[in-house]
Amino acid sequence: MIWLTWRQFRTQAVVLAAGLSAFAILLLVTGPHLVTMYRQSAFGTCRSNCGASAATFLNALGQDTTYRLVYILGAALVILLPAVIGLFWGAPLIAHELETGSFRLAWNQSVTRERWLAVKLGILGLASMAAAGLISFILGWWASPIDHAATLGSAAGFQIRFFPALFGARGIAPIGYAAFAFALGVLVGLIVRRTIPAMAITLAVFAAVQIVMPLAIRPHLITPVRDTTAVTASVIQGIGTTNPAESSQTFVFAAAPNLPGAWIYSNQVVTPAGSTSLGSVPQACQPQKGQGFQSCATALAQMHLKQVVVYQPADRYWTFQWLELGIFLTVAILLVWGCFWWVRRRLS
Repeated sequence: MIWLTWRQFRTQAVVLAAGLSAFAILLLVTGPHLVTMYRQSAFGTCRSNCGASAATFLNALGQDTTYRLVYILGAALVILLPAVIGLFWGAPLIAHELETGSFRLAWNQSVTRERWLAVKLGILGLASMAAAGLISFILGWWASPIDHAATLGSAAGFQIRFFPALFGARGIAPIGYAAFAFALGVLVGLIVRRTIPAMAITLAVFAAVQIVMPLAIRPHLITPVRDTTAVTASVIQGIGTTNPAESSQTFVFAAAPNLPGAWIYSNQVVTPAGSTSLGSVPQACQPQKGQGFQSCATALAQMHLKQVVVYQPADRYWTFQWLELGIFLTVAILLVWGCFWWVRRRLS
């Protein structure tokens, strides 16, 4: 069964392995020079107050097309790899045999349907997880200088690891995505019994999950930290109104606090009563007064305003990674159980 499974999927395996190997070689070739640039930069030797030097380092990298392109392609590859696995490994795995009827040949050779399914799921499922984990690990090593600098502030398009589009391209979460996509494709193929429709359904469901997870589920996995501090004139960056003609509703914009690598949910200025609307604009902030922004900021600071910041600290990054891995592995196990149930009860 193991040799038969390899023969059936050797083309897909070789193509995927060749593509991942080529990209891994690119990372291994460019990675040492990136590390050298990091060590020779002011940021590499900085020990305190490194925000400015980190931004300089990222801006310098941003002007180099090679590193910027590898950074983007690497993230895209790790994000898309689970979908590719679900489409071209998971969905056709059983659906193709059901279409052609070749599964009956295996069952007539004293191979139980459970063993037939277990061998296929075990070999390709573990290979899927290994491929996703390996490319994520290599990309994480390559991008470690960039991620370190971006922790102190995003610049030149380089983002913190908590950034939604980047979170799934680092760490161990891609392993869970690959397991889920593969198991999803297999189960859909079992139910639909047609390869092309199974691939389409797998892609649609996986894409929907990848959208829902960062937007609706991940923010609620851990209760965020809520910090409240008094607003001073130095943190006020500007004001806005919902009705400029009447200045009826005024909102204050304050600089975000220094939270390196944190995932900031919201940053609001509220009144002592908790409202984000301050009512009328203070006299010092009226355009016709011409007193300048500093006078306006001082007047706003005297209103006893509070800055409320809701965020996830940077040290929770790996907690989120483990939680997401656990969620997707659990769902993948349930999908695998569904595959065995379907083979035993419904497939004939």
